[in-house]
Amino acid sequence: MPANLSASEMERFEALSSSKRSYSTGEYVYRTGDRFLSLYAIRGGSIKTRVLHEDGREQLTSFLMSGEISGLDAISTDFHTCEAVAMEPCEVCELPFSKLEELSREIPNLQRHLHKIMSREIVRDQSIMMLLSSMRAEERLAAFLLNLSQRFSARGYSPNAFRLLMTRHEIGSYLGLKLETVSRTFSHFQEHGLLSVKVREIEIMDMLRLRSFVGST
Repeated sequence: MPANLSASEMERFEALSSSKRSYSTGEYVYRTGDRFLSLYAIRGGSIKTRVLHEDGREQLTSFLMSGEISGLDAISTDFHTCEAVAMEPCEVCELPFSKLEELSREIPNLQRHLHKIMSREIVRDQSIMMLLSSMRAEERLAAFLLNLSQRFSARGYSPNAFRLLMTRHEIGSYLGLKLETVSRTFSHFQEHGLLSVKVREIEIMDMLRLRSFVGST
């Protein structure tokens, strides 16, 4: 939330977000078709969102960390179009959307911040579309790892060494790649000294070369 709220405005917002709930690994935060009532701010841990196709296939649509918000997909339809699942034990603040809208009309800084969050979601979707339509497998995986690196760094963690909570299969689903292609690309990066990979433990050994795969994009 914006840091430029006054003390009284922050008190009003904190009263709005007082509903907090803990989720265990694999537990649903919300399901496809659930009525949209709230946005969900991740206070700790991480969640994934996915769409299930009629034939049983799943498409991962996002991996969200602490400080990020889930549920924006449902604003236009009043129903969630995907499901959110805890990837690890996490705590989530529930933000009733009707009350959030009402409060944002009274607090311009909060309204501007909500618009920024929605805009960032649009930009993220556009980036994913570009990722899936125009990038080779090496570029997609490099962009994915660099994005994680930046997000971990913004939260005070190491940008070079982190643990992947998602499986290779889930990474492939998110990036539009087959499992074999994801595994082969990880091996390729490791063989060429860009990464050190130990199951889900990742260490970026050469950040500049990894960025070179993405280039100007």
